[in-house]
Amino acid sequence: MLKIAVGQAGGPTSVINASLVGFVDGLPDQTQIYGIMNGYQGLVENDLELIEGSGLDWLRSHKNVPGACLGSGRYPFTPDSITKAVLNLKERDIHTLVFIGGNGTMAALQKMSEAAASMNYELQTIGIPKTVDNDLSGTDHAPGYASAARYVSLSVRDISKDLEAMRNFEQVRIIETMGRNAGWLALASGLLKQSEFEGPHMICVPEVPLSKERFLAQVQDIVKENGMATIVVSEGVTFDGDSQVQREVVKGRAVLGGISTEMERLIRMNMGMTVRSENLGMNQRCAVWAISDQDRTEAYEVGNEAALYVKKGMSNVMVSIQRNQVIGYNYKLKSVALEHVANDGERLLPQEYISRPAEFYSWLEQLIGDRIMRYPPMWRRRAFDDLIQHQPEFRRSQ
Repeated sequence: MLKIAVGQAGGPTSVINASLVGFVDGLPDQTQIYGIMNGYQGLVENDLELIEGSGLDWLRSHKNVPGACLGSGRYPFTPDSITKAVLNLKERDIHTLVFIGGNGTMAALQKMSEAAASMNYELQTIGIPKTVDNDLSGTDHAPGYASAARYVSLSVRDISKDLEAMRNFEQVRIIETMGRNAGWLALASGLLKQSEFEGPHMICVPEVPLSKERFLAQVQDIVKENGMATIVVSEGVTFDGDSQVQREVVKGRAVLGGISTEMERLIRMNMGMTVRSENLGMNQRCAVWAISDQDRTEAYEVGNEAALYVKKGMSNVMVSIQRNQVIGYNYKLKSVALEHVANDGERLLPQEYISRPAEFYSWLEQLIGDRIMRYPPMWRRRAFDDLIQHQPEFRRSQ
């Protein structure tokens, strides 16, 4: 009987459970499915649960639920713990290991494969992509990103509208996004911008160097022109000569966050403006109302494809999404070597998307869907007065 261990690792997304359900749905009948609790920690601590009967019904009920129903989290995967994990699988006679995750997850899965081979234990390893940061190599995009990008674009659009109303009281808002060392999420904030007057007026990404002097000058120019400035900054942005801002280090991993507060302090000290910094927080990766239908569909499909790889006997691979270069949005699923994914590291924003954001937004719009309410473009007072002058029948509300 086929025995499979499957886990979820790293930061969860709003669609990670859809991938798990897609994988389970694609497996042959009579497969013994062992859920790994709390990511790689469960694998090291031998915390695996056989999922069958009502347990499978419970798992499938999470298809549209955010978070990770098996538990996820982060865990320092040392050589000793890797060996222990392989031995735990051997004890249960499990020869197939599948993990849903991002860069760290795929690198750890590759190490598991290498360790098993050195111990003469046959182990099939398959990765299912997931990340809101979209920094995973070997794939056009990863499930989880589109929904997070949708949340960011909608939230920044609405926060910008709020600032438009309050610009006689508050001049600058700085909004911080997730993304670690890549600017995919931050750049998504400008998707719904319809005019230069509307926010975001400045987007700061880790891929572009930023000096404090240049930053302050740009803010000054934006406020002078528009009376306000909505600024979006990725958590991984640094000023020239500074280190990334960290909230803390947990289990050896730096938790980024706080660059927006640094920017707020800088503006307040040097420009005397009313400024507020905000962090979009964990809703970026778990807001059900912002889920992209396309994202959820693809999340399920990559899980289902991984089950097909199991049946084909493929190993040491990750499922990837590749776009077909034809009119409209078309894609295919194909395998990519785990070694390739691990060695390539973080996938940063391409320079062409940074210099030509319209191309990026064309790429992104097809992922997040078109069921988004479009607001009328913001008008300036001058344009409003012209409207009254040339249309006598138009009157202000009393």
